[in-house]
Amino acid sequence: MILLVGLGNPGSQYAQTRHNVGFMAVDAFCSLETAAGRVAAFRPRFEGQCAELEHAGVHVAVLKPETFMNASGRSVRAAASFFGLEPGAVLVVHDELDLPFAELRLKSGGGDGGHRGLRSISAELANPSYGRLRVGIGRPPADFQGDVADFVLQAFALEERSELTRVLASTCGAIESVISDGLDRTMNRTNQRMVR
Repeated sequence: MILLVGLGNPGSQYAQTRHNVGFMAVDAFCSLETAAGRVAAFRPRFEGQCAELEHAGVHVAVLKPETFMNASGRSVRAAASFFGLEPGAVLVVHDELDLPFAELRLKSGGGDGGHRGLRSISAELANPSYGRLRVGIGRPPADFQGDVADFVLQAFALEERSELTRVLASTCGAIESVISDGLDRTMNRTNQRMVR
């Protein structure tokens, strides 16, 4: 079994922001699975929204924490505990400032890189060895007025929005590969720059 977690903030005011690309990715994944008749509807559980499905013979619980980003770990810990999962069975999809927009990187374990959602999850699980699918959002441009928090809480730029569907499709492909082939085998295929 795998616990697939998309990180974001609840509420319509955050729905299209860069910080919510984790929510966008798992929603896109579940849309594909729904079309294939494999997913149950999201319902309130674990201080978030949770859906369950079977993909490639693997049971997958899909979680969108609604605790706000900085307390995401509470929701993840509750779900992992309920399903009896170790951190290695958790895959977290999140935005990554240190990757250019549209790049994907997959890794197991490591630090939080200043991402407060990951920091919360690592603290609540008392173990950082869960999988992370990092979706690049890039850093603010030199002329950006504001700090990093302002940047991640803004909507994607117009030119980025035109590519976002393709980025989410690639992210879904990486998720499907982790489920069917495992984290290690998928890392070799995913950890390369996306063709733009």
